[in-house]
Amino acid sequence: MPHLQKKFIYLFLFFSLASARSDSLFQTKYSFSNLSINYLSWTQATQERSFQKSFAYLEFEGGVGFEWGNVYMFTDIENPTHTENETPMNDRRYVFKPVLDVQIAKSNWYLYAQDYNLYSQSYYVSNFIAGISYKIQTDALLFQPFLAPHYQQSTYYSGMNGYMAGWLLNYKFKKNSENMSVSQWHEMEFARVKEHYLASDGSPVGDGKSYGIQGALSVWWHPSEDFTSGIQYRYALYKLGYNGYQDGFIYTLKYNF
Repeated sequence: MPHLQKKFIYLFLFFSLASARSDSLFQTKYSFSNLSINYLSWTQATQERSFQKSFAYLEFEGGVGFEWGNVYMFTDIENPTHTENETPMNDRRYVFKPVLDVQIAKSNWYLYAQDYNLYSQSYYVSNFIAGISYKIQTDALLFQPFLAPHYQQSTYYSGMNGYMAGWLLNYKFKKNSENMSVSQWHEMEFARVKEHYLASDGSPVGDGKSYGIQGALSVWWHPSEDFTSGIQYRYALYKLGYNGYQDGFIYTLKYNF
């Protein structure tokens, strides 16, 4: 397994020290954490036309808010009952993704960074972005679009790989006195380097295009402070190493602590 990258830690330390007073650096506004059991069921059409296979995964998720910004991270173990030495897509895989927001001059603008990492016995990828975002937030709504250059390290390609834009969305509401929410994360990559998606003879490889999208649209039920359940529609186009469209559903049960 490749060594874990340190660039996010460097960004966190630099932005934190540059943007917050020493007496308030670690004073928290909120925090949350949860452990979840998930099952990603790719549609039959996706499994027939691509290499994708449905799988279960365990996820730990947490976040902390400060006066100067927010820190968020999740880490997954995919196929937790399998071994690392099984065939690709049947093997155990490890994922982690830290996200950092640093507020700019008490405005709605933020310095924004995220670093998605996936490691398996046969493949690894790190998709790192550092750019800018704008946050709209009320008691019920969070909407945060972002834009950043994209740096990639992976088994097959490493270097600058265009740009990424997208958004984070969460909206809380009540339905028949039940606490509900809808959320979405959406990412669009564009202006990718040709080496990443075209072979020397011009035929498509990997994602197969100079652009791609992926994300998930989710509905959540919050029956108590301790538990959350939900269903997510997962989608990707010219992404995840496949030249085409992929979709499926994720079924999730979370324990909040």
